[in-house]
Parts: sequence; structure tokens; C-alpha cells
Amino acid sequence: MSLADGPPDHTLLARARAGDTQAFGALVGRHQSRVRQQLRRLCRGDAALADDLAQDSFVQAWQALPGFRGEASLATWLYRIAYHRFLMHRRSTGGTPEGHLSPDDLPTADPAAQPAGHALRIDLQSAIGRLSEPQRLAIIHCHLLELSHDEAATVLGWPLGTVKSHLARAKVQLRQMLADWQPEAAA
Repeated sequence: MSLADGPPDHTLLARARAGDTQAFGALVGRHQSRVRQQLRRLCRGDAALADDLAQDSFVQAWQALPGFRGEASLATWLYRIAYHRFLMHRRSTGGTPEGHLSPDDLPTADPAAQPAGHALRIDLQSAIGRLSEPQRLAIIHCHLLELSHDEAATVLGWPLGTVKSHLARAKVQLRQMLADWQPEAAA
């Protein structure tokens, strides 16, 4: 469901807060794809774990709905819940999930350039995987999920300057890692 389908978030949110489970279901339908995308990236491509965490996140969002103050957008609030759910899972398992981002999890600017574009996406996902965790989190939230720096800071619970700093360092690292990239080298 796209944002253009049905009532706006704030209308559905008011109805959901009044106990309307169908309104909340519509919000879930509208936002679940992006939350699952976020979690798949955080879980390094482990789709089953990401889907479980997404389901848990929406259950937690339903339970926390009365406390949602609207200081951030609903989407940002949902991303924050999902990120915290991911952190709780990681702490409970004593580490980070194994696996890698799928090349399909990365944006592509030109689908017509599939062979070279696909190879670049594979190399890019590999390079992102080699970043420090804070740098990787900044890239995931600011570029792959297309959140503003302010939204990423809210989701991650970091000061705005910290997000900008990690993002700048990540870009430098990625440029260095991919400086010699050539389509032939990736084949």
C-alpha cells in the first residue's frame, strides 16, 4: 500500500489510537516493506530474521501507540522501534547476525546497465559490509533508506553531528575501497 492509497497516516494513526485494528493494519501495510528493508540491511541479508524482527517491531508499535507523541514522523518512529528491536536481538544472541546484503537490497540508478550495474552493486555491498558498524549504520539509514540526517539521528539515537561524521567517514572509505573499480575487474 502506498501513501497515496487510502487515508493519510495521521488519520489512520488517530483511528488506531482509538483501538481500530484495521486502521493499524493499514499503517502496517503501508510501512512494512520499508521496515523489513531496514531490518534486512541491519541483519546483513538474513531475511527470515529480519521478517521476525519486523513482526515483533509492529507488535511493539501497537503496544506503544498510546505513547507516540508525534515528535517524529510515524515512519521514523517505526524505524526507531525496528532498530531497537534489532539491537535487543543482537544483545540477546551475543553478537551480530551473519550474512551479507543481497545485491538486490542496494539501489540501482540504471537498470538498463544490469551487467556492470549488478557487478558494481555486488562490490558496493561488499564494501559497505567492511565499514565499521557506525559507518555502515549511517550509510544504511541515510543513503539506502533515504532518511534525512535528522531522521537517521532520531532512529539511531545519535546526535546529529555524530551521524554526519560517520556518514562522511563512510563515504571516504567507500570511495577508497571502490577507487579502482572497473566492470571487467568485477566479472
